[in-house]
Amino acid sequence: MSPKPNLTALISVSDKTGILEFAQALHALNVRLLSTGGTAKLLADAGLPVTEVADHTGFPEMLDGRVKTLHPKVHGGLLARRDLPEHMAAAAQHGISMIDILAVNLYPFEATVAKPGCTLEDAIENIDIGGPAMVRSAAKNWKDVTVLTDASQYAQVLAELQADGRTSDKTRFAASVAAFNRIAQYDAAISNYLSARTEAGSTLSEYPGQMNSNFIKVQDLRYGENSHQTAALYRDLYPAPGSLVTAKQLQGKELSYNNIADSDAAWECVKSFDVPACVIVKHANPCGVAVAANAAEAYAKALQTDPTSAFGGIIAFNREVDGAAAAHVSKQFVEVLMAPSFSAEALEIFKAKVNVRLLQIDLPAGGATPWQQGRNLVDSKRIGSGLLLQSADNHFLKKQDLKIVTTLQPTAQQLDDLMFAWTVAQYVKSNAIVFCGGGMTLGVGAGQMSRVDSTKIAAIKAANAGLELKGSVVASDAFFPFRDGVDVLADAGASAVIQPGGSMRDEEVIAAANERGIAMVFTGVRHFRH
Repeated sequence: MSPKPNLTALISVSDKTGILEFAQALHALNVRLLSTGGTAKLLADAGLPVTEVADHTGFPEMLDGRVKTLHPKVHGGLLARRDLPEHMAAAAQHGISMIDILAVNLYPFEATVAKPGCTLEDAIENIDIGGPAMVRSAAKNWKDVTVLTDASQYAQVLAELQADGRTSDKTRFAASVAAFNRIAQYDAAISNYLSARTEAGSTLSEYPGQMNSNFIKVQDLRYGENSHQTAALYRDLYPAPGSLVTAKQLQGKELSYNNIADSDAAWECVKSFDVPACVIVKHANPCGVAVAANAAEAYAKALQTDPTSAFGGIIAFNREVDGAAAAHVSKQFVEVLMAPSFSAEALEIFKAKVNVRLLQIDLPAGGATPWQQGRNLVDSKRIGSGLLLQSADNHFLKKQDLKIVTTLQPTAQQLDDLMFAWTVAQYVKSNAIVFCGGGMTLGVGAGQMSRVDSTKIAAIKAANAGLELKGSVVASDAFFPFRDGVDVLADAGASAVIQPGGSMRDEEVIAAANERGIAMVFTGVRHFRH
């Protein structure tokens, strides 16, 4: 059977993944091939009949290849509307033949500027001009032209050409949208890079003069924080491995806006631990965190902190949920359960809990701090007609960074618990006070305007759960401005406290700790979370 299509394809790609096989398949379908430079050579060396664009236009490539496709015979062939007689007449008058398929990917600007030591000259020479111009022309004329900007699109186009001799309206429109999205991403990367310089030759600023962001919609959500608000979930163009948006939902109802926000808080917290850990979150705050020998023990300890708040909460593990852990968790009403993996026994247990949302998030393997990978590098917050950007709070404290400021020295066990408490406090809304002991939270005070009130609330939470605070340790996300906070936690039974230090009244606060027989260590770093 003779090939159906009688079309022309222009192929000019920087990334040549799959392009030879694509061109061979097009040739087998009687598609005429046009190409440029290295792509044309690749096709010709493979024995394909290919016409160089310079021969097609009658105008040579020039200026070191900066000008090769910027010609009416190229753009006229892409932009001419086949349904308008005046367009076709003008094309015929000037000897312009139609181009039906355009396969173009762009100079690797993003990859170039990501390389250490990239110079401004290197970056400039990797700004594609002819490629984006052709892509825009073809994408604008999507009813007549199929534009391909990624190798993943080749198979669908070939399948339709082989079956029907042409591509469908649906495919061409989707390809047009993808093409304009790619151009937007490309131009954003160029703008971000160049506007981070105040002048030629200057070093890059951490924050560009114009911030252009690209996010891809994952799904529409039923509603936002409240039912009268609309919402959708988007992900970064290139999401980090081990981040929440890479999760695979194994079962359960559709995730809500609040589910996702709380799940992110739980997942970021549990990734901070390199031993088996469980984090339970309610309304964006950890209400129970623990480390243990295995997932089941960690959950049992975390639940003790505040079983009332844990009802209907979000639970995250940094280890596989096995049958033992699943048996415990399944007794509790839980909205979302997430982990790197679930055993077959655990999945079988949760089959009976059809509404529980199970999320599997593959964590990066290896590395010195595998649980700390997949974090945001920059955080953002919308304000009225504006955007606040900051480097993410990815500071990880080491024991050697601690400064012991009291006469009483913390014991080895207290130091371990202080480090644990400090890690948890980083994920609690300010003002944050966290009582801990034995690798688990005992009381959490979050989001109060007064640090003293947060301390009182944390103590009340512990009392309500029947947990003893005598001998516990405490983390405060910011310094104590007065000694009253120290007195309150001492009255509750704390024996050691970790805090940033840096108050004008540090000496008064240290004196209070010495007076009350409490060991105190400074971190030199605070962890406000608003």
